[in-house]
Amino acid sequence: MNLQALQIGVKSFINLSSFAARPRSLKIGQLGSLRLRVMSSKRGVSSSTKSAAASIVDDKKDSKLKGMSGDCSEDVLMEESCWKVQSVEFQSIKDDPGKIEAMTVQELRATLRKFGVPAKGRKGDLVFALKHFMGESSQELEERVSFNSLENISLQKNTKRTSDESCVASINTVSEVSGFKKSKRRMKQSPVEDEIVKVDTEIVTTKRKLSIKTDDLVTLPQAEPWTVLSHKKPQKGWIPYNPRTMRPAPLTDGNSVKLMSWNVNGLRALLKFEGFSALKLAQRENFDVLCLQETKLQEKDVDSIKQCLIDGYENSFWTCSNAKLGYSGTAIVSRIKPLSVCYGLGIPDHDSEGRVVTAEFDSFYLVNTYVPNSGDGLKRLSYRITQWDLSLSNYMKELEKSKPVILTGDLNCAHQEIDIYNPAGNKRSAGFTEEERQSFGSNFLSKGLVDTFRKQHPNVVGYTYWGYRHGGRKTNKGWRLDYFLVSESIADKVHDSYIVPDVNGSDHCPIGLVLKV
Repeated sequence: MNLQALQIGVKSFINLSSFAARPRSLKIGQLGSLRLRVMSSKRGVSSSTKSAAASIVDDKKDSKLKGMSGDCSEDVLMEESCWKVQSVEFQSIKDDPGKIEAMTVQELRATLRKFGVPAKGRKGDLVFALKHFMGESSQELEERVSFNSLENISLQKNTKRTSDESCVASINTVSEVSGFKKSKRRMKQSPVEDEIVKVDTEIVTTKRKLSIKTDDLVTLPQAEPWTVLSHKKPQKGWIPYNPRTMRPAPLTDGNSVKLMSWNVNGLRALLKFEGFSALKLAQRENFDVLCLQETKLQEKDVDSIKQCLIDGYENSFWTCSNAKLGYSGTAIVSRIKPLSVCYGLGIPDHDSEGRVVTAEFDSFYLVNTYVPNSGDGLKRLSYRITQWDLSLSNYMKELEKSKPVILTGDLNCAHQEIDIYNPAGNKRSAGFTEEERQSFGSNFLSKGLVDTFRKQHPNVVGYTYWGYRHGGRKTNKGWRLDYFLVSESIADKVHDSYIVPDVNGSDHCPIGLVLKV
């Protein structure tokens, strides 16, 4: 054990307030013994040959023994009185939990800090943390830290000390525990016995376990943050999306097709991303067709990218932006050969940025789209709602005259408040303006297209996009911008519309659709 670990353990654990739960179980004699061990463990890395207890007495004996014996008992009584006050406050709150709810944020934080508990988060987090601490302190803390075991362990070399010397050692130790900064200057003393170090190690480990449990109360689980409801204004009945529990059993008859869609935010960068494997994704999801948006490829890049395609997916169709190189771009990669493929909407004003690829299959059209973002300052908002959305809607209705249509991709709109973490704070943000949401409804949903995920999960909060800027993915503060919209005629054939939130490599995650055919 090194000095730094001991210092951290002493700082975090030897907090007088942490003993408030059981003030009567710690006698004055035990107090001196415990404090002496703590101070001695700090000094265990020095080169002196004296014992820790002897060092304290030798350093201070001449100057402290005179007139000190009377003050010793007085200081210990004051310390014990302080514990009793905190114990009364602890018991008062525990006996009447309603006091916690009535506390202000400032009172909650002050109380938590008094008991050595992290005081971060909003009022709800603070209330939950304090309630948990009350239960933890009265049960687990008493079981894990046994003061009786400390009483039975003694320093063999200090058994013949006088009462005055013990008093001086106790006072010196109190000074070091309460004023830790001062004690750093006097740490270069003698090593300690192995038995004492083991005791202190157990105490430090116990405190770290308690600290981790407390911290977990006010932070989200990092492994699967999407399984925790994350929304600024949650409504009654809303629950978080968990694909492990909410996806139906796979179809076994084989009469289905699995489609996936993913805004990759730069395909070349994704293929270089260390945590991504296109082969593993294909093996895990076993999709038939993969639609990509925002590939950011140029025409000269397409042939080399095709060489990287996974075996079995030889059919791929790419469109790139000509208006701005390395921008936008969409593609369809399929192991099923489509009947026909076309690019764009057939309108030159909309087709220079490589935003649409359409593949015709036996029973439906698949339209892969990357809808224009309204941009910073909403500079493209007017173009988006008066031209693009209307043109795409008309294009879809024209295709529907011959067979059902599936529209997928990054549609750059969080349609409802359930589809965005912070609706109130994004009223004038691109993707959640009232104009875009109304356009989404009038041009697509009101024209007979069905939002398959919302139909299957009407009260589920599930996001597909998390901005890089504020690390939204770690705390699941996101938006649902990616969709599978289908014609009403095939809406009942949708077996599963799902999100794959655990796949990284982009600020979006993949989404999927299983359709019975």
